[in-house]
Amino acid sequence: MIKGFKEFLMRGNVVELAVAVVMGAAMTALVASFGEAFLNPLITLVTGGGEVGGSFTVNGVEFPYGNFINGILVFFLTSAAVYFVIVLPMNKLRDKFMSSDEEAEVVREEQVVLLEEIRDLLREQRRV
Repeated sequence: MIKGFKEFLMRGNVVELAVAVVMGAAMTALVASFGEAFLNPLITLVTGGGEVGGSFTVNGVEFPYGNFINGILVFFLTSAAVYFVIVLPMNKLRDKFMSSDEEAEVVREEQVVLLEEIRDLLREQRRV
Protein backbone atom coordinates (compact mmCIF):
# COMPACT_ATOMS: atom_id res chain seq x y z
CA MET A 1 0.00 0.00 0.00
CA ILE A 2 2.81 2.43 0.89
CA LYS A 3 4.67 1.49 -2.29
CA GLY A 4 1.64 2.29 -4.43
CA PHE A 5 1.17 5.63 -2.67
CA LYS A 6 4.83 6.48 -3.20
CA GLU A 7 4.55 5.64 -6.92
CA PHE A 8 1.43 7.80 -7.14
CA LEU A 9 3.23 10.77 -5.59
CA MET A 10 6.37 10.36 -7.67
CA ARG A 11 4.48 9.90 -10.94
CA GLY A 12 5.13 13.56 -11.73
CA ASN A 13 1.65 14.90 -12.31
CA VAL A 14 0.91 15.21 -8.59
CA VAL A 15 4.14 17.07 -7.88
CA GLU A 16 3.63 19.39 -10.86
CA LEU A 17 0.05 20.06 -9.79
CA ALA A 18 1.11 20.87 -6.23
CA VAL A 19 3.77 23.29 -7.46
CA ALA A 20 1.27 24.90 -9.85
CA VAL A 21 -1.30 25.39 -7.07
CA VAL A 22 1.25 26.99 -4.74
CA MET A 23 2.69 29.20 -7.46
CA GLY A 24 -0.79 30.14 -8.67
CA ALA A 25 -1.86 31.15 -5.16
CA ALA A 26 1.28 33.24 -4.70
CA MET A 27 0.83 34.85 -8.12
CA THR A 28 -2.84 35.59 -7.36
CA ALA A 29 -1.92 37.33 -4.11
CA LEU A 30 0.74 39.38 -5.87
CA VAL A 31 -1.54 40.46 -8.73
CA ALA A 32 -4.43 41.15 -6.32
CA SER A 33 -2.25 43.48 -4.28
CA PHE A 34 -1.17 45.20 -7.52
CA GLY A 35 -4.83 45.62 -8.43
CA GLU A 36 -5.73 47.05 -5.04
CA ALA A 37 -2.73 49.40 -4.92
CA PHE A 38 -2.69 50.63 -8.53
CA LEU A 39 -5.71 49.54 -10.58
CA ASN A 40 -8.47 50.54 -8.14
CA PRO A 41 -7.12 54.10 -7.72
CA LEU A 42 -6.64 54.38 -11.49
CA ILE A 43 -10.20 53.20 -12.17
CA THR A 44 -11.50 55.65 -9.57
CA LEU A 45 -9.49 58.48 -11.12
CA VAL A 46 -10.62 57.70 -14.68
CA THR A 47 -14.30 57.35 -13.75
CA GLY A 48 -14.66 60.61 -11.85
CA GLY A 49 -12.26 60.55 -8.92
CA GLY A 50 -13.10 61.15 -5.28
CA GLU A 51 -15.89 59.24 -3.57
CA VAL A 52 -18.05 58.97 -6.69
CA GLY A 53 -15.45 57.37 -8.99
CA GLY A 54 -15.83 53.65 -9.61
CA SER A 55 -19.39 53.42 -8.27
CA PHE A 56 -22.92 54.69 -8.67
CA THR A 57 -25.92 54.83 -6.35
CA VAL A 58 -29.52 53.85 -7.06
CA ASN A 59 -32.16 54.39 -4.35
CA GLY A 60 -29.46 54.65 -1.70
CA VAL A 61 -27.76 51.39 -2.77
CA GLU A 62 -24.16 51.70 -3.91
CA PHE A 63 -22.92 49.69 -6.89
CA PRO A 64 -19.09 49.60 -6.88
CA TYR A 65 -18.45 48.69 -10.52
CA GLY A 66 -14.80 49.69 -10.07
CA ASN A 67 -14.29 46.57 -7.94
CA PHE A 68 -15.71 44.42 -10.74
CA ILE A 69 -13.45 46.04 -13.36
CA ASN A 70 -10.52 45.52 -10.98
CA GLY A 71 -11.49 41.84 -10.58
CA ILE A 72 -11.58 41.32 -14.34
CA LEU A 73 -8.16 42.95 -14.78
CA VAL A 74 -6.68 40.96 -11.89
CA PHE A 75 -8.04 37.71 -13.38
CA PHE A 76 -6.47 38.38 -16.79
CA LEU A 77 -3.18 39.56 -15.28
CA THR A 78 -3.04 36.47 -13.03
CA SER A 79 -3.79 34.17 -15.96
CA ALA A 80 -1.10 35.80 -18.07
CA ALA A 81 1.43 35.72 -15.24
CA VAL A 82 0.80 32.03 -14.48
CA TYR A 83 1.09 31.17 -18.17
CA PHE A 84 4.29 33.12 -18.81
CA VAL A 85 5.98 32.37 -15.46
CA ILE A 86 4.96 28.73 -14.93
CA VAL A 87 3.41 27.03 -17.96
CA LEU A 88 5.62 28.32 -20.76
CA PRO A 89 8.97 27.68 -18.97
CA MET A 90 7.81 24.20 -17.87
CA ASN A 91 6.85 23.30 -21.44
CA LYS A 92 10.22 24.50 -22.72
CA LEU A 93 12.08 22.53 -20.03
CA ARG A 94 10.04 19.41 -20.78
CA ASP A 95 10.75 19.72 -24.50
CA LYS A 96 14.45 20.29 -23.82
CA PHE A 97 14.99 17.38 -21.45
CA MET A 98 12.53 14.82 -22.76
CA SER A 99 13.95 12.92 -25.68
CA SER A 100 11.76 11.97 -28.60
CA ASP A 101 11.97 8.31 -27.51
CA GLU A 102 10.64 9.15 -24.04
CA GLU A 103 7.92 11.32 -25.53
CA ALA A 104 6.89 8.53 -27.91
CA GLU A 105 6.78 6.10 -24.97
CA VAL A 106 4.51 8.46 -23.00
CA VAL A 107 2.18 8.81 -25.99
CA ARG A 108 2.24 5.03 -26.49
CA GLU A 109 1.37 4.42 -22.82
CA GLU A 110 -1.55 6.85 -23.06
CA GLN A 111 -2.78 5.07 -26.19
CA VAL A 112 -2.52 1.66 -24.52
CA VAL A 113 -4.56 2.86 -21.55
CA LEU A 114 -7.18 4.31 -23.87
CA LEU A 115 -7.36 1.10 -25.92
CA GLU A 116 -7.74 -0.97 -22.75
CA GLU A 117 -10.62 1.24 -21.63
CA ILE A 118 -12.29 0.83 -25.04
CA ARG A 119 -11.81 -2.95 -24.86
CA ASP A 120 -13.34 -3.08 -21.39
CA LEU A 121 -16.33 -1.00 -22.50
CA LEU A 122 -16.90 -3.27 -25.51
CA ARG A 123 -16.77 -6.37 -23.29
CA GLU A 124 -19.24 -4.77 -20.92
CA GLN A 125 -21.62 -3.95 -23.77
CA ARG A 126 -21.55 -7.55 -25.04
CA ARG A 127 -22.58 -8.84 -21.61
CA VAL A 128 -25.66 -6.64 -21.53
